[in-house]
Amino acid sequence: MFSVLGSWYRRKFSDPNALMLLMLILFSTLTLYFIGGILMPVIVAIVIAYLLDVPVTKLEKVGAGRPLASAFVIIVFFFLSFIAAVSLIPVISTQSVNFVKEIPLIWGSAQEWIMSLPEKYPNTIELSYIENMLVGINDKLVDFGESVISFSVSSIGNLAVIVIYIILVPLMVFFMLSDKQIFLRSISEILPKERRLISQVGEEMNTQIANYIRGKVIEIIIVGSVSVVAFSLLDLRFALLLGVLVGFSVLIPYIGAAVVTIPVAIVALFQFGLSTHFGWVITVYLIIQALDGNLLVPLLFSEAVSLHPLYIIVAVLLFGGLWGFWGVFFAIPLATLVKALFTAWSPPEAEQKQEPAAS
Repeated sequence: MFSVLGSWYRRKFSDPNALMLLMLILFSTLTLYFIGGILMPVIVAIVIAYLLDVPVTKLEKVGAGRPLASAFVIIVFFFLSFIAAVSLIPVISTQSVNFVKEIPLIWGSAQEWIMSLPEKYPNTIELSYIENMLVGINDKLVDFGESVISFSVSSIGNLAVIVIYIILVPLMVFFMLSDKQIFLRSISEILPKERRLISQVGEEMNTQIANYIRGKVIEIIIVGSVSVVAFSLLDLRFALLLGVLVGFSVLIPYIGAAVVTIPVAIVALFQFGLSTHFGWVITVYLIIQALDGNLLVPLLFSEAVSLHPLYIIVAVLLFGGLWGFWGVFFAIPLATLVKALFTAWSPPEAEQKQEPAAS
């Protein structure tokens, strides 16, 4: 057993470059796992800097200085973000409160329909089974409501954290953009000399993550905006709230679309019943999802490394469980990183052919 493990270790990590890459990955993973919450403002700043690096670089090529271009792009970005927040958040909050108030009515109608099933199908469904099921669901809903209320109360204490984000994150983004080359040189000096594989994986992932972040933000804006317009034209209630949910559902591939389908279908069913209008809402929603998956995603992520859907779902579950929202957001780049690591640690085909011949 130990000889097999020793042979595997020598085959994979006899090269100092491979060993340095492994140590860097372990150090980074442990750092994010144990103090990722403390470093979250830094991570948010890095994400925003990735988004804004392209316009800053273009302004720099035109002739503007790097600090001036960084300041201008940051001011425009946060001004537009502020305008969007001021115009959207009040409406979304109002629709969210109204939707929560109507949940008892929706659930009451659903209970009446469920209780009518034993009368329609007396030989198939028993009344006692339905009653026990509804009691269990009501208990779960009560627990969920209490957890939502406790979360809302506890979130009031996070106002100080929000203020810190508002002050620190723009400042860090400015320094990351204006002094980009200084930070890159500093990181290069810290890394070990045996960094051929680190540089190889780093260059590949730098392009992948930058393209992914920009593409995902564009996808959220397009899908969310189209959904809001479509739901409004169909006169669906809570159109803005549901459209925003559909937009953010693209963060979680496959799973997000399936989960958001539930509130869209429930609101449409409660508003229109089993009518032609309900069918139009579901049809338009499915068309949006189909266009997103088959047209928009290939256009935005054409340079991304293709991954099997099973790997993507496993990555979402794994990294989302480790790092929450940001783990879900970076699930595909992290899965691509894992794939790049396996490729970097795999011996060349020539060595693989020589090993059986030598044995």
